[in-house]
Amino acid sequence: MAFLRCCDKILISGIISLMHGANKRGDTVSKEKINIGLLGLGTVGCGVCRILENNYDNIEQKTGLPLEITKVLVKDIVKDRDVELGPGVLTTDVNDIIDNPAIDIVVEVMGGTDTATCYVKKALSNGKSVVTANKDMMALYGKGLFEAAEANFADLLFEASVGGGIPIIRPLKQCLAANRIKQLIGIINGTTNYMLTKMTAEGIPFDQVLSEAQSKGYAEADPSSDIEGYDAARKLAILASIAFNSRVTLDDVYVEGITGISTTDIAYAEKLNYIVKLLGITKETPEGIEARVHPALIPTGHPLSAVKDVFNAVFVKGDAVGETMFYGQGAGEMPTASAVTADIMDAARNISKDVPGLIGCTCYKEKPVKEMGSVESKYFLRLRVLDRPGVLASITYIFGDKEVSLASVIQNQFEDNDTEAEIVMITHKVKERNLTEALEMIRHLSSVIDVCSLIRVEEDY
Repeated sequence: MAFLRCCDKILISGIISLMHGANKRGDTVSKEKINIGLLGLGTVGCGVCRILENNYDNIEQKTGLPLEITKVLVKDIVKDRDVELGPGVLTTDVNDIIDNPAIDIVVEVMGGTDTATCYVKKALSNGKSVVTANKDMMALYGKGLFEAAEANFADLLFEASVGGGIPIIRPLKQCLAANRIKQLIGIINGTTNYMLTKMTAEGIPFDQVLSEAQSKGYAEADPSSDIEGYDAARKLAILASIAFNSRVTLDDVYVEGITGISTTDIAYAEKLNYIVKLLGITKETPEGIEARVHPALIPTGHPLSAVKDVFNAVFVKGDAVGETMFYGQGAGEMPTASAVTADIMDAARNISKDVPGLIGCTCYKEKPVKEMGSVESKYFLRLRVLDRPGVLASITYIFGDKEVSLASVIQNQFEDNDTEAEIVMITHKVKERNLTEALEMIRHLSSVIDVCSLIRVEEDY
């Protein structure tokens, strides 16, 4: 009898919860179609329109309801566009979308942060599910947006914000949810990967490769976000937060770009059986989460070493699944639109079943983030020194005093300068703080002309 009474209580509680949910969400099960409001009709927005039109029947079969683009926010209604929309669909008033009770899903593909965040938060507050490709907004304001989504039983989906068409957000939140993620290493910026690929394959210097990337549309007129690592850092903050269930912000991520990488460094790396990549790296350690973006030497046998040109890849290690890698085009109109449309379909399914907001924010823990000085790594060093006796001994003495152990040393003479030499070293694993202190002392040696390069070596996989 006690068991029956308990079951009765659970059943009654469940009925009350369902009634409460229906009151909060409204009766959406009887809908005949899902209405979509699009914020922005640029490259990705046009791609979303094409996919929804070209695959209309197939998408309806998969979601159970037809999906219709009802309103699209634009700056200029009369501007010529590559997509055809019905009369009255275009609007310059955002309230036609976010305050429109007929709109079920708001798709934000306008970019930027402040205005986009304001629109998205209001849409969520109105109980509308939101799909976005905006990594900047999610990295900076994701916490507040998730709170708004949860409070209003709405979905906030953002697969396209990291890796373009590569599925990685959903796998981390769902497919790999049973795992404890140990580490995630990714090539998550196509522009820098294209540039490093060209520098490696053709020996083209940095400035020339950058101009070529800009001429092909791979790099912006102001390429700083890409080449200085901030685009990758925003993406890594999102991935780290999901992987380790703890909020990692952009300020938590150590960032270093590729502007200091030379073809000389790449040539030495090749001789040592390494390749240079800009990596986003996050790991969970007993001392906290590592979150860093920087160039790194990886072994030529590493799975990421074969990722070339504008392609992206994310290498994930879990305690149960082992090693997995997600690979594909990390940007572009149709790959990004593919991820956005898949999120729209997920939101539509949830609305049709009256269960939006099933999987919200997964940052339910508060873990510390390690400072860069306490991170351990191997290092590639290139020094220009005077070619005279005792120089290497003075350098190794300082390293030894700071507990920096050398794994290999190469010394080369310059053909056109018999008074100087170049020393290339690979260290064993050492705390970055120790290496930084040692290099500061080495720079003050009269025999050291310049510490030309310091690149971390990533061999854990």
